[in-house]
Amino acid sequence: MIHNDNIVALATASGAGAVAIIRVSGPEAITMVDVCFQSVTNKKILVSQKTHTIHLGHIVDDARTIDEVLVSIFKNPNSYTGENVVEISCHGSIYIQQEIIQLLLRKGCRMANAGEFTLRAFLNGKLDLSQAEAVADLIASDNEASHQIAMQQMRGGFSSEIAKLREELMNFASLIELELDFAEEDVEFADRSQFRTLVERITFVLKRLIDSFAVGNVIKNGIPVAIVGEPNVGKSTLLNALLNEERAIVSDIAGTTRDTIEDELVIDGIGFRFIDTAGIRDTKDVVESIGIKKTFEKMEQAQVVVLLFSAEEFKTESQRLKVEIEKIKNKFPLKPLIIIANKIDTLDSSELNVLKSEFETLHLLSAKSGVGVEELKKKLIGFVNAGALRNNETIVTNTRHYDSLLKAFEEIDKVKSGLETGISGDLLAIDIRQALYHFGEITGEITSDDLLGNIFANFCIGK
Repeated sequence: MIHNDNIVALATASGAGAVAIIRVSGPEAITMVDVCFQSVTNKKILVSQKTHTIHLGHIVDDARTIDEVLVSIFKNPNSYTGENVVEISCHGSIYIQQEIIQLLLRKGCRMANAGEFTLRAFLNGKLDLSQAEAVADLIASDNEASHQIAMQQMRGGFSSEIAKLREELMNFASLIELELDFAEEDVEFADRSQFRTLVERITFVLKRLIDSFAVGNVIKNGIPVAIVGEPNVGKSTLLNALLNEERAIVSDIAGTTRDTIEDELVIDGIGFRFIDTAGIRDTKDVVESIGIKKTFEKMEQAQVVVLLFSAEEFKTESQRLKVEIEKIKNKFPLKPLIIIANKIDTLDSSELNVLKSEFETLHLLSAKSGVGVEELKKKLIGFVNAGALRNNETIVTNTRHYDSLLKAFEEIDKVKSGLETGISGDLLAIDIRQALYHFGEITGEITSDDLLGNIFANFCIGK
């Protein structure tokens, strides 16, 4: 994997703007920019300037001035990539951006690949692999919770936990391996009681990290919530009320929504993806039937199901609705289900009291007037176990990390069983090596070009 040449890319978002930043990294990065740079004062030579300094001047192509710029210098190893890095802040014209990049390409740079600056930071020891992946998560974060988790991981919270476990396990592994060299003397260098204590602690930490993925995954990707019910009970009106905008078409005509409509909302820092589905009913309309089929598919995929009925129906058809509710519960027994009586403004207070007494878990709401919408949001937040997030604990959000943790847990469990049954050190050593391997996969002590290519291909160019 080539990482010793000079690369260039636009570091800010593509398109026109007030300012753009062009990033250059590599052994000759400063020299290459220096050739194109004319300082406004004292004819400064960039290669002679101190690291972490900023210089005003012009980017020129022979006698032609392209733009007035600010050039920031970061000398190795004190830079993001660990190499010489130059960042050119120019005016945000697309023409200017391209002219400067094309000029640097002619001077010997090449265009950076996706994520190559962060890849170089990893290869040069500025970040471990889990921290590098957190950079992409931080860029993609769109709510407070996902931002908090990405920041914690990028600062090395997750890495330090894994590194500490790996180091302690490595120390015992060394003693076990040493025993193999003295197998004929039948000596034990590794204290088995201390080793059992360590294995118990590693098991506890791994289990906590593995369990945290259930929370981390939904925080990172958003919690899908399916809004379902019969036609014309107010599903689209509820979606509009939650989002506080006219996102879905609302009509008195049954069957208006024929396809699923999705939108996102952040509640108390947690992202929710609300899915307004086609009304469930018997119909001969081919298009509406396809929409109803999609409704059940979305219910299967959702983390939470919001089941909507009209309050009038509860008053006149309570037995039928109880049967419908049981059907949904039986079909999706593990999914949290919120049962809502909408359009409560059509009932008087005595009728509402009857509803409350007959259906204890019923949520009363008027999507049209907004009554009960805030209470519904609080109920949705209640389904997210954000305790670990509030306590600033390490939360796993990355599927690759989760997979490696599961494999490490399996190997540690084998070590634990081996200690209990008193198996020989050589067999213990095999399982310990495998556990260490899976720990190393997370932080990047053990990698392959294929793995790195797969991870950094998901980054944006310029990062």
